[in-house]
Amino acid sequence: MLSRLIEILKSEQCSEVMFCGQVKHNKIFSAIRPDWRLAKLLFSLREKNTDALIGGVGKVLADEGIQLADSTRLLKPLLAGVGVLTRRKPTDDEKRDLDYGRRVANHLAQMDIGQSVAIAERACVAVEAMEGTDAMLRRAAELVDGKPLRLVKVSRRRGHLLFDVPVAGLATIATMQATGTTALAVDAGRTLLLDKEELLRQADAAGLAIVGYAAADAR
Repeated sequence: MLSRLIEILKSEQCSEVMFCGQVKHNKIFSAIRPDWRLAKLLFSLREKNTDALIGGVGKVLADEGIQLADSTRLLKPLLAGVGVLTRRKPTDDEKRDLDYGRRVANHLAQMDIGQSVAIAERACVAVEAMEGTDAMLRRAAELVDGKPLRLVKVSRRRGHLLFDVPVAGLATIATMQATGTTALAVDAGRTLLLDKEELLRQADAAGLAIVGYAAADAR
């Protein structure tokens, strides 16, 4: 695991490494047996949130002379821009829900709990934790008796994009449609939209609204 990763990076004379892919927090409860280096790290952590886990791995790598690189370095065109990204703008009701959701989500993100919340009628219906955004939306849909949901995704106000960058993809659009989620708010410049052109095409076809908010707009 961690020892093997360091061994491979050193054998290839790598001084930088880029983290890509989803951080599956629930793997800390899996039956996977960590190697001695990872076990030592896990034992040393006071908390097992994303900053502690991935930041801890980054520190171990740094001690070996290997630095983490910006995880979006090769993906800049896929970062969400500022403003309405779809043909349809949010309605007044949707905008009120998105604004409220951003206030809630930004407070929760600072606690490193999750990146997303589901909102309906200015009420926070569900909060993402370890289960992921899609599972959160499905849970929220069971609670609102058919009322439309809005999805808000935010990034932590870290000074870097080394890991745990929020992502929306085609699966997000499919889940939004399946759960009656009509609008999505994301942090511009800090959220990856995978398959961006197709994602926006499918969002437009489904009549969804997607908005990128500047980081300074987080209240």
